[in-house]
Amino acid sequence: DEAGIKAIKDELILAFSTAASATVMPQLIEKVEAYGAPRSIATLVIPTGYSFNLDGASLFVGIGTLFIAQLYEIPLSLADQAMLIIIMVLTSKGAAGVPGAMFVILTATLTSAGLPVEGIAFIAGVYRLMDMPITALNVLGNALAPLVVAKWENQYRMPAAPVVAPEERPQVLTSSISAGGSANAT
Repeated sequence: DEAGIKAIKDELILAFSTAASATVMPQLIEKVEAYGAPRSIATLVIPTGYSFNLDGASLFVGIGTLFIAQLYEIPLSLADQAMLIIIMVLTSKGAAGVPGAMFVILTATLTSAGLPVEGIAFIAGVYRLMDMPITALNVLGNALAPLVVAKWENQYRMPAAPVVAPEERPQVLTSSISAGGSANAT
């Protein structure tokens, strides 16, 4: 939903520009709570998601592994691809939310699958550019997960008003004439 993405746009921009998802976790928890997930769900699901709900990272490892296999013209049977999925699921869990962490996981995946690790050199030149959207996708997935769990558990409450960041809230001005004749904003 567009309003939901707008509600966390600052967190997505910060995660995208720093390629570090851990920097936005406290703000993300607050925004997800304001958007309708109970605190008990938000504070459990979001930190857990930082280790186990890495959507962008999983896509990166999968596409990167297939890219390297194709680059070296290594045919992968259906059984090989199924094994790669299992390896990627296992190696991507517990990844740190710091820039470059998925590079290490890709190396582990390639090594355990018997694919040439040297292929990482072809990805290394563009990895920083790839890491930014990977991180933003991870944050988006971690923001959606508590809302899905809250709906699943029938604990989701629709926000009364659109969720607006404090800096975007309009200032309420009331004028009162003081002894000096100036108007005060409150």
